[in-house]
Amino acid sequence: MSTVAECLSGITLGQPQAHNNLVLFPLISEERVEPRYRLLDEALAQGCARVTELSESGSVPELKFVNECDRPVLLLDGEELVGAKQNRILNLTVLAPAKKTIVIPVSCVEAGRWRAESAEFASANRTHYAAGRARKAAHVSESLRSTGSRCSDQGEVWADISEKAARMEAFSDTNAAAALYETHQARLKEYIAAFSATDNQAGALFAINGEVTGLDLFDSPATLKSMLPKLVQSYALDAIDAGDKASAPEMENAGKLIEDTVNAVAERFPAVGEGEDLRLQGEQLSGGALVVNDRIVHLCVFRLRERGNKGAGGWGTRLVAASQRRRGRARE
Repeated sequence: MSTVAECLSGITLGQPQAHNNLVLFPLISEERVEPRYRLLDEALAQGCARVTELSESGSVPELKFVNECDRPVLLLDGEELVGAKQNRILNLTVLAPAKKTIVIPVSCVEAGRWRAESAEFASANRTHYAAGRARKAAHVSESLRSTGSRCSDQGEVWADISEKAARMEAFSDTNAAAALYETHQARLKEYIAAFSATDNQAGALFAINGEVTGLDLFDSPATLKSMLPKLVQSYALDAIDAGDKASAPEMENAGKLIEDTVNAVAERFPAVGEGEDLRLQGEQLSGGALVVNDRIVHLCVFRLRERGNKGAGGWGTRLVAASQRRRGRARE
């Protein structure tokens, strides 16, 4: 049994929660595991970790993460860091070792600024919107496969933010993704307040206007509880963008994403920090997982759509085609 299949075999779907056009299916775990790491926000708040530019001149796709904590620090795919020369998001999930400094792969989400606002980055207390995470995940997988790097397509990240900002009437002088969240802050708070973690919930699967869009699963319910507001906000921004059609997904459609995740092609690469990066590709599916000691710490999976689908979809025809070409390769 593959690592992904083993992980998901112990997961069941809980009763869905809904607000407007966003539905959350809790992913219930049979295990109660206490995390052996700190989360990024906690480590930054306690002052035992910091994030800076790689050097005085800086490097758009890389940042320096200094972990002086007594435990590893978990940095989540899509988490946004603000300040320094420009705002960035994590390209994939990283478990930064205790008492070490590493270089982390990031993407810029603020095209119009390259000047220092602070010496260190702060947490934005949000993750990048889910549609953007989906496209980025596919590009990072392609980058790892072709060059061994963990780069996104930076031009597409900027273009995607610009298009979304135009649709959602959220503008800033520096074309920052932050304007999307600031413009729709009141509605996003309503979505966050509408969802809460249930007993033994280790993950969440989301649907917008009846269409299943993605999931995040952690090794511990405690991690999910801490990260849930960020995840809800990520999907809620896409839900607002999509417009409220209030069509509820069926439980079997939610289960289909889990089934497709189990059947996806999985490739392993050495991780930036601890463990291994597991990259997933399937028919209209992309994602990744951080695996440490043969155990999945974080799994994220997204549906791929044709570019141009508003809100819940649209990651580009060439990514879908690439995903389909890889079907039939040997699985993990």
